[in-house]
Amino acid sequence: MNFLVRIARFIVGVLFIFSGLVKANDPLGLSYKMQEFFEVWNWHWLDNYTLIFSIVMIVFEIVAGVAILLGWRMRLFSWLLLLLIIFFTFLTGYAYLSGKVRECGCFGDCIPLTAGQSFTKDLILLVLILFLFFAQRRIRPLLSQVASMAILVLATVLSFSFQWYVLVHLPVVDCLPYKPGTNMPEKMKAPPGAIPDSTVITMVYEKNGKRLEFSGNNFPADFDDSYKFINRYDKLIRKGNAEPSIKDFTLITSQGTDTTQAILEQKGYKLFFFTKELEEYPPSWMKEFSLILTMIKAKQIPVYFITGNYDNVLAWTGKAGITGDVSILKCDATAIKTAARANPTLYLLKNGVILHKWSYADLERALPEINALPGGTTILHEQ
Repeated sequence: MNFLVRIARFIVGVLFIFSGLVKANDPLGLSYKMQEFFEVWNWHWLDNYTLIFSIVMIVFEIVAGVAILLGWRMRLFSWLLLLLIIFFTFLTGYAYLSGKVRECGCFGDCIPLTAGQSFTKDLILLVLILFLFFAQRRIRPLLSQVASMAILVLATVLSFSFQWYVLVHLPVVDCLPYKPGTNMPEKMKAPPGAIPDSTVITMVYEKNGKRLEFSGNNFPADFDDSYKFINRYDKLIRKGNAEPSIKDFTLITSQGTDTTQAILEQKGYKLFFFTKELEEYPPSWMKEFSLILTMIKAKQIPVYFITGNYDNVLAWTGKAGITGDVSILKCDATAIKTAARANPTLYLLKNGVILHKWSYADLERALPEINALPGGTTILHEQ
């Protein structure tokens, strides 16, 4: 019995620590996943708090995993873990059974699990945690109370510190579709051998106050003028896997022209400056960015500001006096969230390949890289 308890403790503790660390690498990713659930439930008023929820939940996962391995305060942590896994199982079960959320973000973007895989994992964990809950009296602390407290405090501090670091400097391990080395035009295509969605044209008619749906080749035998046409749509029969890694990435000029392919296929080097919006002026990173802009102008390398808030960025560049030195393009806000985990984020590309990316806090580290670039790129002006 004691052997089984030790095995269960090890599995639960290590899995919670591992899960927490993977998510700690990108707390914004978990925050966006929470917003996806809240959107399904129409809880939009919680969107502004998801990052706080994300950070706290990640810290608790790591600390709870450490506490289980140490055997510290098992009565308290067995209750907390039981409540947490019941909550997780509800979320993954809802995602799996409803089909409204395809991935639950249990291990972030580094280890994507389907809703079904996440639900299965949580059911197994629920059984293990229930076992530990009822066997908690058999568990004895490995270390003294002072030593256990010191380790837990250290785990808490390190968990918060690591998340602060990646929020400012970008994830340490980049598991996103826009990681360095990515050929963006290729990742915007469906993968080879992908299976497209299977759909059927569905007609919606009304008769005697009732709405009826039927496929285009399966009309009712009594179909006549008494049927009033309402709508037609493509009904999903089978979900395929033809989604590209990079979705919804479009670059639109102020005149509404889609210039995505023209810019990505443009030969030579280019800079993408992703930003949701720019408020303060001058920002803390303005000195480094001004140096970068000076270098780029001398090398005739184009700079594109990519934003979901065109008017805001246009006003900001006007205040900075650089409107004539950059091109401002509109892009889907969700694509920017994925591409830029820090606001703003700078990309260096050659042709359509991402070479480097830096957060606003690391622009100084970009200076030697950009200074070493050859010049002579043909600049594509906004149309």
